[in-house]
Amino acid sequence: MIKPAAAAASDIAWDGAKAPSLADFEILAQAAFDGLPEEFRALCADVIFNVTEFPEDDVCKELQAESPFDILGLFTGIGLPQQGFAPQTGQMPNTIHLYRRPILDYWSENDETLGGIVTHVLVHEIGHHFGFSDEDMEAIEAAAER
Repeated sequence: MIKPAAAAASDIAWDGAKAPSLADFEILAQAAFDGLPEEFRALCADVIFNVTEFPEDDVCKELQAESPFDILGLFTGIGLPQQGFAPQTGQMPNTIHLYRRPILDYWSENDETLGGIVTHVLVHEIGHHFGFSDEDMEAIEAAAER
């Protein structure tokens, strides 16, 4: 039940609000990337950033995800420590994928800013580019929180 003293929807500025588009997500991701230290950005010079609605079905199957909403981002390619000095013939470029709908779903269920979530997912996937495992990154995050 809405109380008479409650603020009107227009007072909260939601009346014309829309979910951020793929283009909006690209802007958020670029801002997150631009906020990283130059040394990290330089090491990502050849990485492609890709924003799509959802992960592909084969990705969900390979990662054994119960739902496409379980995957917020993905790194594909060969991490820096595993690369040789010269690129392998036919090697696809390293790519970081951000998935708009799963990120929006996560945002709606948590008390975090959308920009903060996009930054976290981007940094996590860049960590894979640097050769870190999920366990490595969890340990780093835990240490940083102390």
